[in-house]
Amino acid sequence: MPRFSAFLLLFLALASGVAAQSLPAAARGYLGDWTIVSDETGEAQAVVRISEVDGKVEGRIVRVLPTEEYPTPNFTCEDCKGQYNGMDLRRIRLIRDMEWQGDEFAGGRIVDPENDKSYRATMQLEGRDRLRVRGFIGIRALGRTQVWRRAR
Repeated sequence: MPRFSAFLLLFLALASGVAAQSLPAAARGYLGDWTIVSDETGEAQAVVRISEVDGKVEGRIVRVLPTEEYPTPNFTCEDCKGQYNGMDLRRIRLIRDMEWQGDEFAGGRIVDPENDKSYRATMQLEGRDRLRVRGFIGIRALGRTQVWRRAR
């Protein structure tokens, strides 16, 4: 009997841990592939896959798209600064540690590999196919917003 009780307690502990790490239904709409659209040029630049990891979300580049400046897509970050110079873009966690906070993801960071800087970030869905991604320093007013489109 003690062996059964220990097994039951272990099972309940694991089950409650899994439930605590799961995203709410409203947050699941953020998951999937999103096309980064430059707020400066309006060009589609890359596709980021946003996925759940231990109850938080992260984003990684899965595809680089041709642009006017770079007609041949390349996964090697040749224009990146610091630690990202020469790195395969698919290895960079572009978005990390974002937590569901009411009606948006916040509390995490977004990386700009071109300048080797990391910014506080928020993400908000606009409908089903637009994602407002804001990176900022300190307060939200001191930042920049891009609107990404759901990748097809």
